[in-house]
Amino acid sequence: MTRPTLLMVPGLRDHVAEHWQTLLEARLPQTRSVPSLAHDKLSCAARVQALDDALAAIDGPVILVAHSAGVLITVHWARIYDRPIHGALLVTPADMETPMPAGYPTVDTLRENAWLPMPRMRLPFPSVMAISDNDPLCGKQRAAELAGCWGSRVVELGDVGHMNPAAGYGPWPKADALIDLLR
Repeated sequence: MTRPTLLMVPGLRDHVAEHWQTLLEARLPQTRSVPSLAHDKLSCAARVQALDDALAAIDGPVILVAHSAGVLITVHWARIYDRPIHGALLVTPADMETPMPAGYPTVDTLRENAWLPMPRMRLPFPSVMAISDNDPLCGKQRAAELAGCWGSRVVELGDVGHMNPAAGYGPWPKADALIDLLR
């Protein structure tokens, strides 16, 4: 069987050089990333289309590796498209239905850009949701609730914040083990 291609699905802040997704992509073979958008950066539809375009360029099985709003991009994509996906690692989703800290889009802005309502259907592929005990963008209970809706296996990470450089994650070796759960 062909080894799945890993496709990174970054959040709204796109590609950050010191982010664990960027470092993972540079380190692992057969890994790609959904490219950054030049326009419509807050548009859910544009983000979903970018994911679909990236998938169209890949032959064979794919494991999606999504973080933050990338998790929501993945779930919105799965609601619309029917391509087989080998599995998805969903890391610290952003709860877009609850007001986020200063510097993030408001709930009204997210609604205007079609992020809301957040899909609640079971994903048509296996998924693992990695959740944080102290994520400022999605509480642990809320993340577990979303994982239940999506049919995701929950892996609790402990106090890791939002699993981004601001929380101290650059390299994240545990990502390899979580991806291996989906291979």
